[in-house]
Amino acid sequence: MVHRQWLLGLLAAFLLILLSPLPGWSITAPELRSSRANQLISPDMHGRQLQGVEYVKAELAGVDFSSSDLTGAIFNTSNLSGANLQGAILRDVVAFASQFNGADLRDAVLENGLFMQSSFTDARIRGADFTEAVVDRSQQAALCKRANGHNSITGQDTRASLNCTQFRN
Repeated sequence: MVHRQWLLGLLAAFLLILLSPLPGWSITAPELRSSRANQLISPDMHGRQLQGVEYVKAELAGVDFSSSDLTGAIFNTSNLSGANLQGAILRDVVAFASQFNGADLRDAVLENGLFMQSSFTDARIRGADFTEAVVDRSQQAALCKRANGHNSITGQDTRASLNCTQFRN
């Protein structure tokens, strides 16, 4: 009888371990992880502390992020067309295939950002700091055509931060 109880206990422990979710099973797709962040969008996000937020496939056109700290944020495949990012801190941002068309990036800090396949058509960039940011070459050339000013936060020249010397105007 004792032997049988011991075996049942061992079997129960084994099943508990076997049926427990593994850490890898709790990983979710970025779209699901960021759904809560995407729900927290309001037209006025001015001056907020938004470090590390995830906006994936988010509709952020016209949102006011001016003077917000978005360090380490993720904006993958998001639409920020016409968004106000003036004076925003966008250090270490990942924005793959996102739209910044017509966005106000004046005096924004975009250091070390990853902007592959992102578009900046008609974005206002006076005083923006793109130091060590990764921007598609075609977008970089287009940005250099209108780059001017110095960033008031970092003191960096916009043209120098975009390495515009490699492009002829």
